[in-house]
Amino acid sequence: MSTTSSETLRGRLLDGRYRIESRIARGGMATVYRALDVRLDRTVAVKVMHAGLGDDDDFTARFVREARAAARLNSPNVVAVFDQGQEANTVYLVMEYVPGKTLRDIVRENAPLRPAKALTLIEQVLTALAAAHEAGLVHRDVKPENVLIATDGRVKVADFGLARAVSSATAATATNGMLIGTVSYLAPELVLNQGADARCDVYACGVLLYELLTGSKPHEGETPIQVAYQHVHEDIPPPSLRMPGLPAYLDALVARATARDRDLRPADAKVMLRHVRRVRSALDAGLHDDEELTEDLAPRLATARLPHLDERDPLLLPPPPHCRPEQTLVVGALQGRELAVPVGVPTAAAEPARVPRPRRRRRSWVLIALVLVLAVAAAFGGWYLGVGRFTSTPDVTGLSRSAAQARIERAGLSYSLGSRQYSETVPAGAVITTDPGAASRIPRGNTVSVTVSKGKQRYAVPTLLGLSQAEAEQALATAHLRPDPVGRYHAASAEGVVFRSAVQPGSQRSPGASVRFFVSKGARPIAIPDLTGQPYSSVRAQLRGLGFRVDRSREHSDTVTAGTVVSQTPDGGTGVRDDTISVVVSTGPALVDVPSVIGLSPQSAAQTLRAAGLRVRVRHDPSYIGGFLVVDQTPGSDGSAPAGSTVTVFVV
Repeated sequence: MSTTSSETLRGRLLDGRYRIESRIARGGMATVYRALDVRLDRTVAVKVMHAGLGDDDDFTARFVREARAAARLNSPNVVAVFDQGQEANTVYLVMEYVPGKTLRDIVRENAPLRPAKALTLIEQVLTALAAAHEAGLVHRDVKPENVLIATDGRVKVADFGLARAVSSATAATATNGMLIGTVSYLAPELVLNQGADARCDVYACGVLLYELLTGSKPHEGETPIQVAYQHVHEDIPPPSLRMPGLPAYLDALVARATARDRDLRPADAKVMLRHVRRVRSALDAGLHDDEELTEDLAPRLATARLPHLDERDPLLLPPPPHCRPEQTLVVGALQGRELAVPVGVPTAAAEPARVPRPRRRRRSWVLIALVLVLAVAAAFGGWYLGVGRFTSTPDVTGLSRSAAQARIERAGLSYSLGSRQYSETVPAGAVITTDPGAASRIPRGNTVSVTVSKGKQRYAVPTLLGLSQAEAEQALATAHLRPDPVGRYHAASAEGVVFRSAVQPGSQRSPGASVRFFVSKGARPIAIPDLTGQPYSSVRAQLRGLGFRVDRSREHSDTVTAGTVVSQTPDGGTGVRDDTISVVVSTGPALVDVPSVIGLSPQSAAQTLRAAGLRVRVRHDPSYIGGFLVVDQTPGSDGSAPAGSTVTVFVV
């Protein structure tokens, strides 16, 4: 079997995306690493299953299904699942990274906790489990190591669905010596392999609460099987035995959550959460004793059907020496039959006491009347204690505060204004929900706490124009809105400055709504063409069409036709709109006046013409007789000629 150590994983890039950085923790089934999601540039936690589990195709399929189910959970108290994958034989899960401590650290450093603090922690754990139970997902492995305490105090529960995937893959039970989940928090039905539902998570929360209140676990043993034995055969002791002075209703709450008969426990975490909040209200009110609350929370003495156990099961071995004999009666002589006994009470206590048969007496109307009175009183008392003192919480959802109060008080209950919350569906001032919820069974006179809507939560969009991108994003984050920047070329705004917002400043938006704004990338670059040698009229039209300004200058050119561009600056690269392109336009060659040299000697004529910037060519007139006078010139003196051109003089 291949193995993967923490050293070989460190620095490895899983699936081309998750770079393993360091190990956070190691458990019996997996190791958790801190990693970097290189695609989204965020820190995540990667749980890598131990080598060997990834070789089982059935396990991998179950693991993927459970991961998908956990990823659908939407609760602030649940560690979010981002991704799941498998690379070779490495099966992993990518989760939210929660810096801080575990509940185990809190127990080790601070337990026993004050009851109010313990209930606050358990309340957040139950909130996470309630979301899971509502989605049909059972955790199965609730323990302090799976409860994370973030640095800001938020409580988050991790590893939803993982225990189910592993237990399905290994088919492990208590009878073969391997227990899935930490044995100190396992409900009896899990130890006995009788299936799991939401009530096994409730049991684990009850054990957690006991540990927070006392600083120790309720059952201890030298081996896991001894601890498992105690979970099956012994009730969780009242926390007040270790911490005298705790209110009786706290003992009752722990007893209710950890009843060995799961039918006596709260049905799921949501119901347990209501019980915790009632106890919390009693604590906040300073009530050290509340007989009605204690009686209501205590598990009812009920007749339970005990499971049929194979007498070869290790859990049926003789109990450790410190166990009392009556604690083993719950599994004594269970070969092929079922016993009906009061749950949590030795069988001896379940046997009815012998009542001496009354002697026959002469009946009389007085006796009959007395019997009738007693019967009526007993019936009324039974009715009141069983049903009569209870009522149902009325449904006041959507009603105004005054209407809700009136309906609650008509039902014989007390009204209490609880928290105010924002709601997208319930108008401001109307009731969102109640605690206990509608149709809940509740003793008359108890208090119903009402949560009232503050209406839709909205935030004003701030003014973003003229801000830098970073300033705009910070302003939106402060307003609980999500920035959506878009870069655009904009000649009138400096690069990096917001020049337009898609949402009107001051308009109202829901929390997290996206606000698009446009950030200047500066002026759009324009390619500059080289138009040298083209007519100026064409050059000007092209440059202006591109958005440039044109600066024209002129110069003589002996080689470039007049009206043609001789040169331009710049003659390539890029510019922006309204940049100036300088062009030099040819005016043709420079012209000079041709002086008259008729009548001058050839030497004087040549000197005069050269001084004017002209060249001289001498021709003899056909009538030349050796004279030295210029008699004609071409071109004549009445015109002009390009500088450097040649003037022909005729000598006689």
